[in-house]
Amino acid sequence: MSALPDCVCPADGTRVRTSLEWCCPVCRGPLDLDHHPTPTPLKSLAGRVDSLWRYAECLPLGSPTVSLGEGRTPLVPLAGNVSAKLDFLQPTLSFKDRGAVLLAELALRLGPDRVVADSTGNAGTAVAAYCARAGLPVTVFVPGGTSPKKLTKMRAHGARVAEVDGDREAAAAAAREAADEAGTFYASHVFNPYFLHGTKTYVHELWEDLGGRLPEVLVVPVGNGTLLLGAALALRELHGAGLIGRMPALYAVQAEAVSPIATAWRAGARDLGEPASGAPTSADGIAIARPPRARQILSTVREFGGDVLTVTDPEIEAAQRDLAERGLYVEPTATACWAAVRGSERWGSRSLVVPLCGANA
Repeated sequence: MSALPDCVCPADGTRVRTSLEWCCPVCRGPLDLDHHPTPTPLKSLAGRVDSLWRYAECLPLGSPTVSLGEGRTPLVPLAGNVSAKLDFLQPTLSFKDRGAVLLAELALRLGPDRVVADSTGNAGTAVAAYCARAGLPVTVFVPGGTSPKKLTKMRAHGARVAEVDGDREAAAAAAREAADEAGTFYASHVFNPYFLHGTKTYVHELWEDLGGRLPEVLVVPVGNGTLLLGAALALRELHGAGLIGRMPALYAVQAEAVSPIATAWRAGARDLGEPASGAPTSADGIAIARPPRARQILSTVREFGGDVLTVTDPEIEAAQRDLAERGLYVEPTATACWAAVRGSERWGSRSLVVPLCGANA
């Protein structure tokens, strides 16, 4: 196995060798990866494999063994100056495949006895599928009330599903307790930084599809912030290599019913305040009351000159109907960005891209 980059705690600078350690041993927070690659020029991508592994120079793992052909999803015009990236056309029907393939690849190389994950649906399905591909046993902890369709998909991939009494946070706590057992790999799409280096390929693809440029604005849904933070990694890489001149603004979108990042943003805070009770929302994929990377999310939106927007459930439902009438039937979480963008005058003539992150299946 080739040497893997170290992990670094963004909160206190503690260095951790890439291993079965899943969090900072000092503060128990999520980790970043000490990996600062240089992307290859556009012309060098011709003829490469038609998956996210075409950006191999930027990924922290070498040649894959568990790929399902993830990545390279279409970019299509949506309305006016807005285009949509159809990330629901991934092997397991959500953008989570971008990060899950790196988690499974890493787990395969580390050789754990077992893999655990926690999810409300899409991440668990993706981890289950890629662990099946890798031949790794996996248990996915899910909160009570998780969609039966998504539970069926996880089990179909051979995952053991452990339903936890309580909410999303309770499921995460159960997974973290299991992750502390010896020989366990925690396939966390929040704590493990390899996941973010998978999601960053979303932006590398946009850059390639648009002929070496990027839109003026990227709008992404934010629960745990993995797509936003991955996008920021790619933007820094492309800008650092001189492959883009200006940086797009990064806008985060949350469901009004559960919007801790928006609340902190409006208060001018650098981190979350006291926990606030949320309300039920159809956009359950971004209904995260205490995202562990909240400080990083807020800092990133500021760094890239963006804003944090919220949308109501009626607005999400209306946007879902509108997309369906345009031929794109996706889950409520995947419509949040279109709900924030459509009909708004704030964007003027700027070019925008929104992700349609998960299928309504």
